[in-house]
Amino acid sequence: MSFAQSWDFTPGVRVVLDDMRQCSREYEWLEEPHVSPDGERVAMVAALPDPALSVAVNGEVWEATFEKVWYPRFSPDGRLTVLAQTDGEWTMVVDGEPWEEQYAYIWGTLFSANGDIIAAPIQQDGKYGLSVNGTPWETLFDNANQVTLSRDGSAAAAVVQVKSPAQADIAAFQEGIFSVAVNGVAWDSIFVNCWAPTFDPAGKNVATTIRRSLYDYSIAVNGKAWTGSYACAWGPVFNPATGAVAAPVRKAGAWGMAIDDAMAWDIRYGQLWHQVFSPDGSKLAAIAAVSFGDFTVVVDNTPWDIVFPVVTDLTPSPVGNRFAALASNHNSDFAILCDGKVWAGRYDMAYPPVWSPDAAHLAVTVEKAGRFTVLVDGKAYPESFDKCFDPAFSPDGSKVLIRAVAGGKYHRIVAPVAAFTG
Repeated sequence: MSFAQSWDFTPGVRVVLDDMRQCSREYEWLEEPHVSPDGERVAMVAALPDPALSVAVNGEVWEATFEKVWYPRFSPDGRLTVLAQTDGEWTMVVDGEPWEEQYAYIWGTLFSANGDIIAAPIQQDGKYGLSVNGTPWETLFDNANQVTLSRDGSAAAAVVQVKSPAQADIAAFQEGIFSVAVNGVAWDSIFVNCWAPTFDPAGKNVATTIRRSLYDYSIAVNGKAWTGSYACAWGPVFNPATGAVAAPVRKAGAWGMAIDDAMAWDIRYGQLWHQVFSPDGSKLAAIAAVSFGDFTVVVDNTPWDIVFPVVTDLTPSPVGNRFAALASNHNSDFAILCDGKVWAGRYDMAYPPVWSPDAAHLAVTVEKAGRFTVLVDGKAYPESFDKCFDPAFSPDGSKVLIRAVAGGKYHRIVAPVAAFTG
């Protein structure tokens, strides 16, 4: 069941906070707002005159205060997390309650799909790893980066340094000092570099890009490297239906798609990356340069008939085989692409596409001339705002939740899809 099943999708406009400057305690300033997925809460870091920092949620400040507070994030299940420092030590704070464990540093909060697992990279005594729901890995490493969490949160992975060569020992580096650790246990395989570890949907297998030498790139799955050697490779993804691993690879000066170490797409692209499978695994799409400076979306090795200088945020529908993306002219004149077509309208900024659960509709937040609104299927909501957050669809796809700030007030708006007429 999706979280949205329990949300209020009664059509109408409700002011959740009638003054964005409202605060239950005297304050020096309030930082930028963050809004819960269901739109019921708006949170801002509050600088108090003590001096101290805390968080105001719908204007009510947490009882606890801290030396520093940053990186507010709502979990998928609606809990508010921040990273906070007390007496020089850092920890995670969840709805005002700090984890018992403290660290020299913590950053980059991660959530499982349903939000019950919260994790973050940590540094303690010069060693690095992850803390999951407040419990750090038993083994920490000289370096841990590019952390990722499985969908269900049962496993966490990171690229880790498993050897400690002397400074400037180039030969030792070229022999390999990196691997991937899963739940704090490193693979036996060691590589010159690893990048972009990723889990399969079940959280049982991990694939990563590797470099076996300065010029030999490939993919490793659960520590076992493909035999294929490539001039470069980007991050792999798992087919959700078959478990096959797909990764863009470079050979003979061009890019193609390899699946389980065999070429599946032609080696003909100037660039190829950000690949995604459809939910049933039957379609594979990626962003590609079909010629120099001409980017588009490619689905099963067939490019769309439209090109732009920049294409980003390739997003598959939650069901079916639809794909959407954003395009721009080097971060200006943003356009929305859907199923090989371009929506009318150009914008100063556009934000990642959001599909309805049945994939019948697509919503995108856009900005133009300093005003924000939401588009659904290319049609705009008739009002604009000072700020908009990501939209969300009702479980049946018939309504859209708009979370917006206008006139110093935070509004929670539920609008039928039919209301988008612009």
